[in-house]
Amino acid sequence: MSATAGPALPRLPGERLSPLLEAYETVRRAERRRLRLGSGAVLALLLLAGWVAEFSPVLLWEKGGNFFSYFDRLLTLEAGAHAGQRVWMDPAEWFWGLPRWLRQLGDTLLIAYVGTLVGCGIGFFLGLLSAENIVRSAPLRWAVKRCLEFCRTVPEIVFALIFVIAFGLGPLAGVLAVAIHTLGAQGKLFSEIVENIDMKPVEGAVAAGASWPEMARFAVVPQVLPGFLSYALLRFEINVRGAAVLGFVGAGGIGQDLVEAIRKFYYNDVAALLVLIILTVTLIDLGTSWLRRRLLEAEHRR
Repeated sequence: MSATAGPALPRLPGERLSPLLEAYETVRRAERRRLRLGSGAVLALLLLAGWVAEFSPVLLWEKGGNFFSYFDRLLTLEAGAHAGQRVWMDPAEWFWGLPRWLRQLGDTLLIAYVGTLVGCGIGFFLGLLSAENIVRSAPLRWAVKRCLEFCRTVPEIVFALIFVIAFGLGPLAGVLAVAIHTLGAQGKLFSEIVENIDMKPVEGAVAAGASWPEMARFAVVPQVLPGFLSYALLRFEINVRGAAVLGFVGAGGIGQDLVEAIRKFYYNDVAALLVLIILTVTLIDLGTSWLRRRLLEAEHRR
C-alpha cells in the first residue's frame, strides 16, 4: 500500500448495508420507471402530432428534393446574356431593381425602428405597473398583465391586416402592428426584470416619503435601465424581420415586392430580395450585439 494513501474506510456489516442497498435500488427503480413513462408520453405525443399534421416520411423522401431544386432555380438566371447560369455571373441582371428595393428596405427599417421605439416605451411603463414587488394593487396588475398577454398573443400579421383594413395600405399599419406586439412582449420582459431588483433602494425611497413615480424614477429605473436597453436592441433586430413579412398584407416595406415576386414566380427577384434582407439583419445583429455587450460591461463595472 502506498505511503501517501489515506486510511481505508471501514466496511459496513451486511445487516446494515443490505437496507441501504435495497433503498438505493428502490429509488433507482422509481427513476427508471419515471423515465420510461416520460419517454413513452413524449413518443405518444410525437406520434399524435405527426398524425394530426399528416406527416408522411414516404412523402418527405419522395418530395424532399423539391426543396433543394427550388433554391437551385432561385440561383439560376432566367433572362439576360447569362441566362441559365448562376445569378452571380450577372449581378446587374440579378439586382436590376436595387434602387427601388433599397428604398423599400429603408421603409422596412423605419417601420421596425418606430414600432420598436413606441412599443418599448409603452412596454416600459406597463412593465413597471405589472411588477408585483412595486405595485401593491392586485386588480391593476391583473388588468395590465392580461392586456400584455393579448398584445403579444395576437400575431403581428393579424394586427397589420386589421390596420390595413382600417387605415389603408402603407407603413402606418406596419408601425402600429409592430408597436402593439412589441409592447406586449417587452412589457412581460421588463416586468420580470423589475421583479428581480434589489428592494433596498425602493424601501429607502418609500421611507423617505417618495411618491410612486419618484420611487420608480430614482430607485427602480437606474437598476433596470441597462437590461431594458439590451432587450430593446434585441427586439429591434426581431422587428426588422417581422416588418419584412408585414408587407405581405400591404403594410409597407420590402415585403410587398417579395410577396409579389413569390406569387408571380420571379425566382431571381425572390433570391435578390432575400439576400438584401439577410444582409441587413446580419449587419443589425452584429451592431446590436456589440451595443448589448457594451451595456452589460457598463452594468458590471457599476
